[in-house]
Amino acid sequence: MATVSRSLRDPNRSDPRNGTHPSPVMLRQSNLGEISARIGQPTYDRSQLTPGILHIGVGNFHRAHQAVYLDRLFRQGEDMDWAIIGAGVRPADTKMRNALQGQDWLTSVVELAPDGNNVLLSGAMIDFVEIDTDKLLNALNDPAVRIVSLTITEGGYFMDEAIGGFDKTHPEVRYDGENPEAPKTVFGLMLAALKSRKEQGIPPFTIMSCDNIPGNGHAASAAMIGLAELSDPAFAGWVMEHVAFPNSMVDCITPATSDRERRLLVDQFHIEDAWPVFCEPYRQWVLEDKFSDGRPALEKVGVQFVDDVSSFELMKLRILNGGHAAIAYPSVLLDIEYVHDAMSDPLIRNFLDRLELEEIMPIVPAVPGTDFANYYELICERFSNAGVADTTARLCQDGSNRQPKFILPSVQAQLDQKGPMAGLALVPALWCRYCAGFSESGKPIVVEDIQADRLQALALEARGNPQAFLSMEDVFGELAFNSRFSLAFSEALNNIWQNGVSATLAHYGNGPITDTQL
Repeated sequence: MATVSRSLRDPNRSDPRNGTHPSPVMLRQSNLGEISARIGQPTYDRSQLTPGILHIGVGNFHRAHQAVYLDRLFRQGEDMDWAIIGAGVRPADTKMRNALQGQDWLTSVVELAPDGNNVLLSGAMIDFVEIDTDKLLNALNDPAVRIVSLTITEGGYFMDEAIGGFDKTHPEVRYDGENPEAPKTVFGLMLAALKSRKEQGIPPFTIMSCDNIPGNGHAASAAMIGLAELSDPAFAGWVMEHVAFPNSMVDCITPATSDRERRLLVDQFHIEDAWPVFCEPYRQWVLEDKFSDGRPALEKVGVQFVDDVSSFELMKLRILNGGHAAIAYPSVLLDIEYVHDAMSDPLIRNFLDRLELEEIMPIVPAVPGTDFANYYELICERFSNAGVADTTARLCQDGSNRQPKFILPSVQAQLDQKGPMAGLALVPALWCRYCAGFSESGKPIVVEDIQADRLQALALEARGNPQAFLSMEDVFGELAFNSRFSLAFSEALNNIWQNGVSATLAHYGNGPITDTQL
């Protein structure tokens, strides 16, 4: 695959020997000629791009991942009719739209490598729908739009862990079910558009989830069909028969953008970008080849198309995302700000190594062509990349949605096999201690979760009664009633409160241990 980025050593950079300081260039189409030719700029005529994909939920991950793959494809002169139109449904999405509009939808993607940063100017997006329901419906009805892709976060799929499926009782879902012609949710809007397209004889678009959840295509399908059943069961059957929902596994560590990243872009590359993306150099996209009305030839730029993505997905969710979840909470509790610093802390690294090697990896089904030991070694290298400067606080976000997907399935698998799970029980115990809202040093912790108030109240109650935290059946499901897990969780949480995080991690990481020895 051709490299379309450049190294830090740019001839237009400031030269301390002669005192020159090139002025930064505002990122926009008309200014590309003023940016160093060694920076990876679009090599294609963006005016020749036409839309094929409408993406809902334009954030850093989408622009570091899906948009980069398409930009690579366009650089090969391929599939220029598959450009991206951005979209959103929340008022907060206006901020991203305004930032990108001012730079002609271009994005600076800075890849943070240990041996020097690289930058790519991505031009795959050509428009962004105004944050307006009617205008989004019009865009969804455009026959040129053949794929609608999503990064709407785990909570956007209205999944109920207690029932193991789509939550038809959610207030937003109920509203759309009662008002199908004036929907407010992403899925309600897509249903209205699909119904209109059907009436006009326009083929249905593929709904392609790129969210980091198990069976993301299945989750999108469950939401679409479940919502349709509330107002038009016959149409729900049509959606089931005619609309494709490919599952995918996506991977690229992408931190949030702050003023720090904006300054780095100016200092290192002399580019002013209102919302640049900083990410690791590694990307992976494994995608089921199931589409309603065609697709771009993404296999030419590294996307792996398969008949069944589940084994790849399970590997990533349990080993990589499970690893992130494991180190996140003890790191914040010990006032460790960055992931790479957490990986250099012996207590946390020993905890992660033992958890992965003894409790997680042995129960992950084999993946063709993949050696788990090598995969884990790569993950540790990625986590340790200081250039990424990924924060432990980011990894802690949305625990009520992430724990049931990244950790608790491994717990259940070990319970089913009567295998070791002391470390796996320790992870939700650390999450519970984190939700109490202060670190070991007493530093306040802001719990970033849609259920933050509930989590904090139950976490504080659990200090004296660990079972209080397990009462969240929507999070823990049947595990809340499993005596072995309940005992292991309680002992782990009590040990954290009584002896501290460091002592608890050391006890687990440095010797033989069973569930009842935490």
